[in-house]
Amino acid sequence: MQQGEQVLHKGASDLNVAKSDQFLQIDRLSKSFDEMVAVDAVSLSIKKGEIFALLGASGCGKSTLLRMLAGFETPSSGTILLEGQDITYMPPYLRPINMMFQSYALFPHLTVWENVAFGLKRDGMPAAEIDQRVEAMLALTQLKPFVKRKPHQLSGGQQQRVALARSLAKRPKLLLLDEPLGALDKKLREETQIELVSIIKQVGVTCVMVTHDQEEAMTMADRITVMQKGRFLQVGEPHAVYETPASRYVADFIGNVNLFKGNVVVDEADHVIIEGPECKHYVSHGITGTEGMQVHVALRPEKIGLQRNPPTPEQRESVAEDGYNFARGVIKNMAYLGSYTTYHVKLETGMTIKIMQTNAARHEETRLELGDEAYAWWDGSDVVVLTQ
Repeated sequence: MQQGEQVLHKGASDLNVAKSDQFLQIDRLSKSFDEMVAVDAVSLSIKKGEIFALLGASGCGKSTLLRMLAGFETPSSGTILLEGQDITYMPPYLRPINMMFQSYALFPHLTVWENVAFGLKRDGMPAAEIDQRVEAMLALTQLKPFVKRKPHQLSGGQQQRVALARSLAKRPKLLLLDEPLGALDKKLREETQIELVSIIKQVGVTCVMVTHDQEEAMTMADRITVMQKGRFLQVGEPHAVYETPASRYVADFIGNVNLFKGNVVVDEADHVIIEGPECKHYVSHGITGTEGMQVHVALRPEKIGLQRNPPTPEQRESVAEDGYNFARGVIKNMAYLGSYTTYHVKLETGMTIKIMQTNAARHEETRLELGDEAYAWWDGSDVVVLTQ
């Protein structure tokens, strides 16, 4: 199968893993509220020990799906199997599942130790075993110095770790995270992402998380799904979804993307040529069966070069001849962000594209400035052709 074909069929190809690896199975699960369908017949298999992220905009159905897994919402149809056991209509308190909420839901009048021990005490666990379990969780989450503090005496990151320790103390088979880092500021959220993954992996618990933050999902999850209108648009590993999006919506939702319109004029086994208002694209892989079709070309900002002079064919390695994969424009906006600079370049057709250039050198003699005319160029292997 050619690379282009993989792009066209990606949405359906990764919905299931091998049956021997199935730990959590969701089969045609749906939920409707009156006339509104919140979750629309979704199916998915998750492996044991996997961190899986439900990613999408507000109202896409991801939180409703998580609440059905927790037992807080009753499905309209479909089934949920956990290690082969049907838990679709099992009450929440009988499920071997714990959920950590965005607000953390810590008891303000209890200490860190008492918060972590709360669920164990309610289950009637012997005191000695509670002590041992709580101590282990506090050590894992590096909270031992704060055992006597109450939630208001902790930072946001520390509160998040208390909520995680409490969720893990009961040793659930499945951990559900609802926007787990949403209450933290940007810098602390970035620091905590790696820490949280490390703790979950050490414990070995299977995890399903909900987030609207694509960077958070791609940093933390082994696999992700992009949801829209209650459906899964694409399921796969983060790099696969980013590099080979199945649709314009997925391409636009995951990161930044430039979308060019065009028509396929040449469709060969090893390359495709697409002509559009802005330029001609030489794509260095086949798609098959698309000649004459109107398509979109997706191109990530970091994969575009920008320079004063027209690019040569040698720069665009997979271009067989000159005249392809570049466009001329004027820099209308730019922002220096330390490690990279973003440029907004207005092309001759009026379309504006976004380009990200790494600031590899401390001093650049040929630095481009606002108002400069410049050429944007790219390699044919970096283009993704989308038919939907």
